[in-house]
Amino acid sequence: MQYQRVAIAIAAVAAVGLSGCGKKEAGPKGPPPLNVDTATAIRRDIATYVNLDGQVAPLQDATLSVQQPGPLLAVYVNEGQRVSAGQLLARVDDSTMRAQLAQDQALIAQASARAQSSALGVPIMQQQVSAGVQTAQNTVNTDKAALINAQLVYTQNTQLFKQGYVSQTALEQSRSQYVAAQQRVQIDQQQLQTARSNTQQTGVSSANAAADRAAIQSAQAQANTLSTQIAQTALYAPFGGVITQRLMDPGAMAGPAAPVLRLSQVDYVYININVPDEDLAYLHAGSPVRFTTSSLPGKTFSGAISDVNAVPTQGTLSYRARIRQANPGGVLRGGMLVAVTVPKEHHVATIVVPRSAVGQNERGSTVFVVNAGKAVEVPVTLGIQTDTLSEVHGAQIRPGVQVITTRPDALQNGSVVAVNGAALAPTAGGAHKKP
Repeated sequence: MQYQRVAIAIAAVAAVGLSGCGKKEAGPKGPPPLNVDTATAIRRDIATYVNLDGQVAPLQDATLSVQQPGPLLAVYVNEGQRVSAGQLLARVDDSTMRAQLAQDQALIAQASARAQSSALGVPIMQQQVSAGVQTAQNTVNTDKAALINAQLVYTQNTQLFKQGYVSQTALEQSRSQYVAAQQRVQIDQQQLQTARSNTQQTGVSSANAAADRAAIQSAQAQANTLSTQIAQTALYAPFGGVITQRLMDPGAMAGPAAPVLRLSQVDYVYININVPDEDLAYLHAGSPVRFTTSSLPGKTFSGAISDVNAVPTQGTLSYRARIRQANPGGVLRGGMLVAVTVPKEHHVATIVVPRSAVGQNERGSTVFVVNAGKAVEVPVTLGIQTDTLSEVHGAQIRPGVQVITTRPDALQNGSVVAVNGAALAPTAGGAHKKP
């Protein structure tokens, strides 16, 4: 038994010796290639963006009330209904005011008739008074001439009586005629004064006519006021839009402080954007923007900033910017929250590599390129960087160059590399591509 064990051990040693004698001795080997991922440097546009929050608001939004208080007679529209500018929306009962207007119009007619009569009477009275004054004046003139003649006869008879040529009877008769002529002149002057005083009556008549005309104007003004108030019992759409709230039904008491309807213009809407102070420099009138809303997944809208407020929102350091956006079909509804993207920096046709390809050392930014199966570290200058891409500038970086996007810990300048496990063969241009 022991002999069998010894024989087996000797046989095993002999087998090992024979196996070793059949192999060649291996020479020294280099390090295996490092497996890396690569990407191609390309020429393209690159940009960075500011992401802001916003909200959709109607272009115009008004809560509508009637100007005259009263019971609501009718409401002609419902929520969701489109209306045009000037369309009648609701009406308050105006029957009391219309009755008052009819009364005022009757007063206007009466005042007009009275004023017309007064206006016709004034020239007639003026003509009569003028004729009376002229007649009295003519009578005075005639009687004054008779007085002068009677005075002359009486004076002559007095002289002739003293000379004995005229009798006492003739003298008394001439004196009586002279006294009578004086009395007639006095009466005529009183009558002339009375006729002239009648001209004051024409002034009174003119004043009465003017008062009648003023009464017409007053009544007309009152009627115009009532007509305006009656017009204010009707509620018209100030602009075209959609009825977004109906706040009253017929029979309710309406008035200036009691809204009836809410009207919103939504064919165009505003996108109100909150802009922090640090991002204000990137937004101005005309800036192109894009925005999306979770309410409409998969849809992106394009627009431009229409204006930016000059002062911040009260109590904040945020400014309000607005987009005036066409809204065909009304898909954008008031109150929707939106995510707005605003371009920050933009370079056109520049060389871009994945951001993961860029590294840093004590000399600055570098990129590893693949050349003849080896990693070559080259310095670069960075431009715009996004979350995934970097703009790079360097003498050895040009479109089509393969850059390493993964950096194993052992990767160094000159390291042998294999892209996704396959060694790279050199190309005519010195750059290498992924197999």
